Amino acid sequence: MGTFRFVAAALAAGATTAWARGRLESAVRSGELKRLHEKVATPEAWTRTNHRGEPISLLEGPAVAAGLVAGAIAAGGSAAGPTAFATAAAGAFGVIDDVAEDTGTAAKGLRGHLGALTRGQVTTGGLKVLGIGTSALAAAAAGTPRGGGTLGRTADVVINGALIAGTANLVNLFDLRPGRALKAATVASLAAAVAAGAGTPGTQATPGVSAVTGALLGAAAVAAPGDLGERDMLGDGGANALGALVGAQLAFGAPRAVRLAALAGVVGLTLASERVSFSRVIRSTPWLHRIDMLGRRPVPESLQAGNAAAAPSTRGGTSPGATSPADENSGATP
Repeated sequence: MGTFRFVAAALAAGATTAWARGRLESAVRSGELKRLHEKVATPEAWTRTNHRGEPISLLEGPAVAAGLVAGAIAAGGSAAGPTAFATAAAGAFGVIDDVAEDTGTAAKGLRGHLGALTRGQVTTGGLKVLGIGTSALAAAAAGTPRGGGTLGRTADVVINGALIAGTANLVNLFDLRPGRALKAATVASLAAAVAAGAGTPGTQATPGVSAVTGALLGAAAVAAPGDLGERDMLGDGGANALGALVGAQLAFGAPRAVRLAALAGVVGLTLASERVSFSRVIRSTPWLHRIDMLGRRPVPESLQAGNAAAAPSTRGGTSPGATSPADENSGATP
């Protein structure tokens, strides 16, 4: 049954991602999206310029999110619905931030958007923080098994909600280079599957959790060629959805001690991102750099020199001037 669910989730996610990518591109070209909103109807709304000066499409993001939702449902198990909901919500709020971001605001990164909210300023990033946080808690409340007393279950719901939302944000911080977020999410999902398999009867583990890795692999396999080839990128929509799926996999599959350790790691890395450039750390660590470059197009020396001089603030480009690690790791719309 486990193998069947894994394969079914992979096939459902891969097929849905491929279909959604083609369907979205057709809808953008034909102007069908005008029925939703004028701003999302043009190809320009879904196109960014990368560090090579080449156009790159954001349509990978919603396509991957759709694939992950389909894969989570196909994976089955008692947590399938909450996992799919958390993934869909994270993807939806991420897409909103991608196509409707207020470029006039100075708010950057998690700290910047939270600070704007405290001042009564609702940015698209702030809306995303609230939306993903709320939906993650709702998914946690629905997917966390009952039992263990009111206090214990309440603690589990809070841990699980924070883990889903935090991981959604963290994976987005890695979407700064081709394929990086896909690679990071794949490794995290495989680790979550191992953690779920280590669960013993009576712990948090629920059926179908390990099969969620199949969903991620299926969607990633379809998205990787365009992502690594720098034709497509995940954007917030795809990266947030990937992170929410992995977070839900941990939340609904791992024992409490593992979930607490994972949450501590997520929080620690998120806080570190405000001061440390992930790209610089990866570039200066040989084995991480080799993994980061695996499958990617070679980077010209002139671009490497430019990237070393100015911290990249987005997936493919460099900022006009010096930027902080928070700017680079903000997961902002490229």
